[in-house]
Amino acid sequence: MSSKTWFITGASAGIGRMVTEQLLERGDGVAATARRPEVLSDLVARYRDQLWTTSLDVTDIEALGDAVDRAFADLGRIEVVYSNAGRGSVGAAEEMTVEAIDEQIALNMTAPIHLLRAALPHFRAQGGGRFIQMSTMGAHISTPGAGMYHASKWGVEGFFESVIAEVEPFGVGITMVEPGIIRTTFGANLSIAPAKAEYTDGPVGQIRKYLEAVDNITAEAPGDPDKVAAAIIASADTNPAPRRLALGSDAYDAMRAALTGRIAELDAGKQIAGSIDF
Repeated sequence: MSSKTWFITGASAGIGRMVTEQLLERGDGVAATARRPEVLSDLVARYRDQLWTTSLDVTDIEALGDAVDRAFADLGRIEVVYSNAGRGSVGAAEEMTVEAIDEQIALNMTAPIHLLRAALPHFRAQGGGRFIQMSTMGAHISTPGAGMYHASKWGVEGFFESVIAEVEPFGVGITMVEPGIIRTTFGANLSIAPAKAEYTDGPVGQIRKYLEAVDNITAEAPGDPDKVAAAIIASADTNPAPRRLALGSDAYDAMRAALTGRIAELDAGKQIAGSIDF
C-alpha cells in the first residue's frame, strides 16, 4: 500500500480527528483543516513533517477554495479529499430559525459542493484522485424534528450521485460514507431550535425532552468511531471507488427498510403511473 496525502475538513474532532490520527500513524500525509487548528497542536508536535494545518470555516467559500489551492501548491500532490465538516440540527419546521436553516444548507450541502469544485482542477491536472463525502444513514431515512438535517444530506447525495459519472473519465472516484449512530461528540454539538408550545406533546416535543435529559445523545451509540475511521481510510484503497459505504448495523437495517419500503410504495402505484401515458 503506497503512502497517500489527504486533505480533510473538520479534522479537529470526531471522525475527522480519528481519520487524521490513523493516517499519520500509518505514515500518510495530511492537510488538516479546522475552525480551530490549534487543537491539533499535539499532532503537529508529533508529526511535524507529515501534517499541514490551516484555519478554515468551510462555509466561507472563498477561504475554502484558497485553502485547497494552498494545500495542493505546498504539498505537490493530494490523492484524497475527505469532506467531513458538518453538524446536525433539531427542531420542527416551524421552530427552525432562518439562520439555522441557512447554516444546515451552507455547512452540510453547499460547502461540500464547493470543496469538490475546488479540488477537481487539481485532480484533473494530476490525473485523478478520490473524493470522500461524509454523509449519513439520514440521507435515506427521516425522523421528525430533523427535517433540515435530512434535507441537507439528501441534497448533497443527489449532487454527488450526479457528478460521479461526470468526473469518472478524469480518474476521479467519489464515495459517500453513510454511518449510523457513532459514539462521538456529534450529539453534544447539535443546533437546537427554540421551542414552540404547539409542538410540546408531539414527536418533536418528545425528542426535545430526551435531549434535555442527556448531555450527548451519541455518547453511548453503538458505532465504534475507530472502526468507522479505519473503514473510511480503507475505502480510499478500494478500486473502483465504492459509491456508498454504509457503516454500522443500525445504518444497514434502517436504510434497507427505507429502500424496500419505497419500492413497495412505488409498486403499489404502478397502475396509476402507467395510466397517464399516451
